[in-house]
Amino acid sequence: MAKRTAIIDIGSNSARLVIFERSSHYGFHLICEQKSKVRIGEGAYEKEGYLQPAGIERAFLALQSFIYTIHKYQVRKTICVATSALRDAPNGNLFVKWIKKELGLHIKVINGKEEAKLGAIAANNLLPLNDAITIDIGGGSSDIALIENGRIIDTHSLDLGTVRLKELFFDKECSVKESNMHAKAFIHQELEKLPAKFRHSVAVGIGGTARALSKGVMKRSKHPLDKLHAFTYEVKAWRNYFDAIPRSSAKGLKKFNLKKSRYDTIREGTLIFSEILSRLGTQKVVSSAVGVREGVFLEQMLRNEGLAFPKDINPSVTSILDRFHPLIKLEQKNRGKLKIASRLYKVMQKEIKDDRRYKNELTWALKLSYIGEILNVYNSHETAFYIAIQELNYGFTHEEIVLVSSLLRIHGRELLYQPLVEEYSVILPEKKTLLWLSFIYTLTVFLHETSHSAQIDFGYKDKTLTITSDQPLYLAKEKIRKLEKPVPFAIIIKDRNKIPKNKALGIS
Repeated sequence: MAKRTAIIDIGSNSARLVIFERSSHYGFHLICEQKSKVRIGEGAYEKEGYLQPAGIERAFLALQSFIYTIHKYQVRKTICVATSALRDAPNGNLFVKWIKKELGLHIKVINGKEEAKLGAIAANNLLPLNDAITIDIGGGSSDIALIENGRIIDTHSLDLGTVRLKELFFDKECSVKESNMHAKAFIHQELEKLPAKFRHSVAVGIGGTARALSKGVMKRSKHPLDKLHAFTYEVKAWRNYFDAIPRSSAKGLKKFNLKKSRYDTIREGTLIFSEILSRLGTQKVVSSAVGVREGVFLEQMLRNEGLAFPKDINPSVTSILDRFHPLIKLEQKNRGKLKIASRLYKVMQKEIKDDRRYKNELTWALKLSYIGEILNVYNSHETAFYIAIQELNYGFTHEEIVLVSSLLRIHGRELLYQPLVEEYSVILPEKKTLLWLSFIYTLTVFLHETSHSAQIDFGYKDKTLTITSDQPLYLAKEKIRKLEKPVPFAIIIKDRNKIPKNKALGIS
């Protein structure tokens, strides 16, 4: 697969360009994103589906600009897909041929089930879930996929889209109440086509409508982490919010904490999303910042992997290590640090008593512990925190992101950085747990960076932690003596620290 791949997604409402760069076999990151609200399907639903001149012109100009960007980034491979607006249009094929002739860009028109599959591939690989239903609401259709045990079981596409409902019902000369009534009847009629097996308590919200609603919920709930992807909320708690948006006038939308750029279709989109959630029996929504574009990329990247990353691979961690770890090759060969942490976490269970619940978060933090050094040695812990909080995008919950990043922020003898704990308190573990995880993380780093591949073991008895090593731990001893402890206990170090005799220097 090419090092840089461009994906263009032409939807009924927007056209988007993303460029991904691969850093290794399983590592990749986004290096460019552009969007244009082309509304290629504007006016089509009242004209028997035919694309209209205004939308065609906007789409051409956006695609032309995308191609300039692709050339600037020296992209080797470009994939362009189009969804419901083109597949529904009788003149869609003529548009595809025209673009090929004028711009040299091949457009692949995908059907609704394939669109649902691509969104599910992205969600399945880049969100922390094994079972869910994905809901991707576009301008012309809503595409749904059922995921069980990490596998895409089935997909379905419904003719329910924001632009479609807007032109059929909300742009008419009638009251908002009447528009809602007719639109809801249309939605219910379409939902009757959905097979009964499409029910699940967890739904993944994909697309502009779901993202806009999640951002509104985040603002209203004062969620501390400014990151949409993997943000989760309970449907019951926000049912009144969802019910009120479609009933609002256009001018009244500003009170819902929604982006102005979504005002034109958010009432229609919210109505569709809310009715689908009710039909599916959804209790919890997981927000997704990925969708068809990432699905197209991953379908290429993972075509020989069964369309899924191996269980022990996280693409965000892999990408961070590829780009920011100065000793990555050495670290991959040396797993001593993780062994030290595992033994210490196990031995200290007599005090911690958490059944090693946070072993994964501790492991990820230790793998990333040196990432700040390549940019800034003296404040590397601060740099590591900012890299992690921004770049840990895929496969983590918000709680996991903040905990891993917080551990990376630790420096010196103190176990907690209080301003950070206060800022993220609602999604961090309790203080006692944080102290113990910080202690294990810090002590592990102290021992590993000064032990030179030593064999290190631990024992804990009578409020005393004994550290034994077959190599000297001289440089670690002073740091360990100053290290804060979660509770009072002693630390004894038994290492091999033999000084050779030298009578000339008075050593005998």
